[in-house]
Amino acid sequence: MNRIAFLRPVAMLLFSIIWTLSIQAQDAHIVPVPSDSLRYPGEKHLANIRQLTFGGDNAEAYWSFDSKKLVFQATREEWNAHCDQMFVIDTRHPGKPSDIPDLVSTGKGRTTCAYFMPGNKTILYASTHLGNEACPPVPERRTDGKYVWAIYPDFDIFVADLKGNIKKQLTNSPGYDAEATVSPKGDKIVFTSLRSGDLELYTMDIDGSNVKQLTSQLGYDGGAFFSPDGSKIVFRSSRPKTPEEITEYKSFLAEGLVAPTNMELYVCNADGSELRQLTHLGKANWAPFFLPDGNKIIFSSNHAAPRGYQFNLYTINLDGTGLEQVTFDKTFDSFPMFSPDGKKISFSSNRNNNGTRSTNLFVADWVN
Repeated sequence: MNRIAFLRPVAMLLFSIIWTLSIQAQDAHIVPVPSDSLRYPGEKHLANIRQLTFGGDNAEAYWSFDSKKLVFQATREEWNAHCDQMFVIDTRHPGKPSDIPDLVSTGKGRTTCAYFMPGNKTILYASTHLGNEACPPVPERRTDGKYVWAIYPDFDIFVADLKGNIKKQLTNSPGYDAEATVSPKGDKIVFTSLRSGDLELYTMDIDGSNVKQLTSQLGYDGGAFFSPDGSKIVFRSSRPKTPEEITEYKSFLAEGLVAPTNMELYVCNADGSELRQLTHLGKANWAPFFLPDGNKIIFSSNHAAPRGYQFNLYTINLDGTGLEQVTFDKTFDSFPMFSPDGKKISFSSNRNNNGTRSTNLFVADWVN
């Protein structure tokens, strides 16, 4: 018998067995851990890291309710995004590095903090386009060396379809309205507003009605997210205490600025009750998000960096104990977010950028 002819059915049988085992492993969510060249030593909670963008400034990637897509903001000249605009990418089929994801904002003004609405057919995000269709000016480098963020007064919150068509305007108060996210229950939106004269947290119903103020202490309260069951909210805050800190905060706010270099994390119930400080680490602790079990928070922090330049991801229990470092980047990891099914985590990072300043999106399997 021809040797090749004899071996062919054996090979086909082996292939069939391997294929069947592979399918069974996938069905059981057993994912073989590859060499993972994008993972740094010590990153035991991350596996199968994949890079989704390759150049530019890409951040704040948030999942669709079906755990398939991410909506994110990007500044990239090749995409005609001269300042942050909103794009959607399918994490299962991200395409080639040269592909341009689908633009879902108008391309006018500056946008921030997009989030999928229930049903995955619309998104909400904040935009300055009604005030001015041009990109607003970026704050100039200060002579005192302070790092500041701009709080553009033209920001309002809108709902758009996935073709970039505005369907509804949710806010129209004078001043900053932005940083909106949606409860996993699909009934509430939490956002930051300057309508009281300070940067406070508010909730509204999914249609923009029934606005309620949650926080009232002096300081910037923002970047809020609901717990998986919608019962709690975690957010970042700068709470000035000393007379000097209060004077500086109010002075910056009058200029439409905040200094995000000293922030801690806070947790409260979804109605604003039982507010308490979660971290006491110093420096900048921000971009918090609940783990799928609702008992821990993952966030970005530079508290361990002597000069404050290095940001990594950490987890902490809701009672403030059990701080654990998750990523070990030498520059920047932030904006962690778990997929609604709890299997994956997205984050932004400077890793694998060939020494450039580009910040890219990454997705990994989460390992408990």
